Amino acid sequence: MVLKRRIRLFKTGLWILGFTPLAWVCHRFFLGDGLGVNPVAEAQLWGGLTSLTFLLAALSITPLRRLTGWNDLQKVRRLVGLFAFFYVTLHFLIWIGIDQFFAWSYILEDIAERPYIMVGFTAFALLIPVAMTSTKGWIRRLGKRWVTLHRLVYVSSLLGIIHFFWITKADDRWPILALMVWVVLMSIRSVWWLKSRSHPARARGMKKGLSGTPGRA
Repeated sequence: MVLKRRIRLFKTGLWILGFTPLAWVCHRFFLGDGLGVNPVAEAQLWGGLTSLTFLLAALSITPLRRLTGWNDLQKVRRLVGLFAFFYVTLHFLIWIGIDQFFAWSYILEDIAERPYIMVGFTAFALLIPVAMTSTKGWIRRLGKRWVTLHRLVYVSSLLGIIHFFWITKADDRWPILALMVWVVLMSIRSVWWLKSRSHPARARGMKKGLSGTPGRA
């Protein structure tokens, strides 16, 4: 009961934290500065930065769990990933709905002709099957293939960082920070992968999460 209560409180806090960026941007829009002189561009930048932050947070959960031994983190990894997909979807909807007014011909033309939009759209498209298969039923149906499919997050997050570099142009401090975090997380995973090749029996024991579902993503 103590463990269940702790996990419930942990998830409640994460739900509150997950919706805080949305509450903040709504407060700015309705009660603050209205998101500045270019609210559409500001809203798009907010959506992209928030989704990338949650993506990197989701990628950091497994390394943090294994380095600290705090296994409760494994219980919220899926929720953090779904928040990332929620915000990247908002980012996409702001672009097609508010910026482009659902003008599909112009949208398709932008995707085809502007590399940074193509990269961003590809990052979003890769996350769709990941989000759709994040239920326990899909984990059971896909088995080991679930782990392989969810490694698309690695590629999607890198494409999101590249997209972020293109958008920010001169001020590249945040994209550089995001890239550094991504490189560190991927380096840690690479070291573990190399060790697993050397000690396959030990690696099989570590691949399984606390709940019995695949433990890598």
